[in-house]
Amino acid sequence: MPLRQYAYFALFSRHTSADAMTSRLGITPDEVRVRGSRCTEPAVLPVEHSWMIVCREPGLRVDEQITRILDRLRPHSDRVRDLTRQLAGTGGGAVLQVVRHFDGAGQDPPGATDDPDIFGWHLDRGVLDFLSATGAELDVDEYDMTS
Repeated sequence: MPLRQYAYFALFSRHTSADAMTSRLGITPDEVRVRGSRCTEPAVLPVEHSWMIVCREPGLRVDEQITRILDRLRPHSDRVRDLTRQLAGTGGGAVLQVVRHFDGAGQDPPGATDDPDIFGWHLDRGVLDFLSATGAELDVDEYDMTS
């Protein structure tokens, strides 16, 4: 079954902009979202600001994508932790998000190429320590897009 997947680490807030987060962290994000309203016309706008480090590289297992993200963030763990605590006080926070779409439009299934099996993944102690130290949550979304 083909699979599209990506992972990202995000800091989010209803009050603190992504620009302000960038200034506090000294890290340029890969993506940002600017808080808007929940209206659907003319386009859906996020309900909060988000600052994200993202890995969408195909052919990697989720844990390999997460490793690439955390390799960039670990040197800044103290600043990420401090900002997460500040954001949590106003309803914001941090999340390590994994998104997987099982459908007919993604990567080749395991065994179809010489690529390793990308369906299995795990979080090692280093990842769990980073999540704990920074106060981040883990959120995994998996979608069956075949029907």
